[in-house]
Amino acid sequence: MSRAEDIFQKLIYFGEDAIDEFILTSQTEELFLDFKQAVSSGKNFTSLHRDDRKNLAKAISGFGNSEGGVIVWGVECSRDVEIGDVAKAKVKVKNVHRFLSWLENAISGCTIPSHNKVRNHIVSCDENGDGFVATYIPKCEIAPLMTTVGSTIYIRSGSNNVPAPYSVIAGMFGRRPQPNVELDFGNKSLELLENVDEDMLYPHSIDNPPEKYIKISFSLNCCNNSNVIARELYLSCTVGSTGSEYNKIRFLNYNQMDSIPGIDGQLNLITRPELRLPPRGVIKFTTVNIILSPYAEEDLMLDGVAGADGTAPKEFRLHVPKNKLRSFVAKVMREEDDDNLLLQEFLSEFLQKE
Repeated sequence: MSRAEDIFQKLIYFGEDAIDEFILTSQTEELFLDFKQAVSSGKNFTSLHRDDRKNLAKAISGFGNSEGGVIVWGVECSRDVEIGDVAKAKVKVKNVHRFLSWLENAISGCTIPSHNKVRNHIVSCDENGDGFVATYIPKCEIAPLMTTVGSTIYIRSGSNNVPAPYSVIAGMFGRRPQPNVELDFGNKSLELLENVDEDMLYPHSIDNPPEKYIKISFSLNCCNNSNVIARELYLSCTVGSTGSEYNKIRFLNYNQMDSIPGIDGQLNLITRPELRLPPRGVIKFTTVNIILSPYAEEDLMLDGVAGADGTAPKEFRLHVPKNKLRSFVAKVMREEDDDNLLLQEFLSEFLQKE
């Protein structure tokens, strides 16, 4: 998750408390964060004020041409000599739903080309209909973005959106767009296994094997979220610990990949040279089957990384403390709760993507 997306998710999750924290800690405007007061905030306005439109356009161009960022509408800034512009006070946007509508309508006309991945979210709204709006502007895959008013290409520099120097613009035009791939977990299922063939689980005989097991299954997929073709996609998974000698983690159904031998408990996959993943395409790397017994002497650990040629790698981790592992297995075996709900809670709590 990028720094800009992390800020946006914090505002969604914590709401106005996140804004209060910005003010309490004197949060500075920085590379990924801008504070703005809304001019279009009264009864006399019927559309977005030109100053708000100008600020929105500069931010879409600057953040979109850089690494992304967030505007928080409804916060007053003050100048600190030592650290710069800091959040000072809340100045709520009047009729926040109307303001959100104006922002949505303005986005497509702010830059050339338009940035179609900009998102707005109402952070909070009081009983009078006033509140705060956050605008998330991710890095644009079809940069450079030029504002429609003033025909200027901006980049983010420190806490400001500044006109890009000629050398930077020339480099942006000459740069070949890179793919952006994301990990996705699909086909999730949970089931209780009884009368399991022990020979299939354990190559060597063991004493007193459990009578019941749980199987968690999900697929590891890769999505190409860019506008260019992705090549040489790869996945590496390492099993740190299964939690018990009775537990197993298996990787299945990766016949279309080249498997590279690794250390014990490691899976290394890479797509064949002729395979190309088109924009918005999805490819399945493997199916992960986790067999769990009622016993847990250690934490369960599974680490992985995926990516493609020319992209930043994306990591994930499944880490389940042994006490939580025992508790989860016990819940499933009691068959008192809905399996789909238990699986969703399990993955949301213990499966992390970066």
